[in-house]
Amino acid sequence: MTIDRVESFGSSLIQHGAANDRVYLMKLAREDFPQVLGYVNGLAVLYDYSKVFAKVPAYAKQRFERERYRVEAKVPGFYNGAEDGLFMARYFHPDRLVDHSADRVQQVLEAARSKAADAAPVVLPEGCECRLASPADAEPMAELYRQVFASYPFPIHDPDYLAGTMAENLLYAGIWRQGELLALASAEIDASGGNAELTDFATHPDWRGKGLANLLLRRLETEMAAAGIKTCYTIARATSFGMNICFAKGGYRFAGTLVKNTQIAGGLESMNVWYKQPPCQ
Repeated sequence: MTIDRVESFGSSLIQHGAANDRVYLMKLAREDFPQVLGYVNGLAVLYDYSKVFAKVPAYAKQRFERERYRVEAKVPGFYNGAEDGLFMARYFHPDRLVDHSADRVQQVLEAARSKAADAAPVVLPEGCECRLASPADAEPMAELYRQVFASYPFPIHDPDYLAGTMAENLLYAGIWRQGELLALASAEIDASGGNAELTDFATHPDWRGKGLANLLLRRLETEMAAAGIKTCYTIARATSFGMNICFAKGGYRFAGTLVKNTQIAGGLESMNVWYKQPPCQ
């Protein structure tokens, strides 16, 4: 399976490669601005990528717009509750903007919004436990991700990768029953920015529809609140009724749709951004 590589430009962090057919400016350091903008544009031209996706503070907006970027999602107070975060994109190939699933994306969004008030509490199934994962859990974690995702933008099928991320800035929560991992999710923490992405949700096919994702979401929110994180957000598959409804019910607000942004399960999919402040209410 082809995996895009992650590299640094100064103190900024960039992912790019053929798997997602894009450049992703994951983190922009102020001291690298605006030079990093020319670098990511150059990568797109050099490798003929069809999209550049950038997550940037509001101060960078005008300069990116001059380079033909547009805002696809906006999270108020994304950076330490003080500065807005913008999810901006430039399309180098026009066909990357054409989403043949646009009707379903709209249906999912409407369904999520309509169920936002249906936040009935979910109870952990009998005999199950919800806890944080450790490096010793990496193999069953990778196996669950292999079952759920045929492909993914990061190498979550690799137990060594998962264990490594735990030593860096990711926290994983899982639900187990008699030693079997039933569901899993992670929080990717940007401590300096005061935000965390809640992501990598996966539930074993036999255990779907029981609200396990909701339980994991709440557990991670509690951990993020304790860590002083001011904003939790997610980038969810825009065609997934389950995940979008989960975040809407959890009190998250819709920020925008990223068109054909991420390669998951063998194809490029649009993604919805949802956010919540404070992370645990």
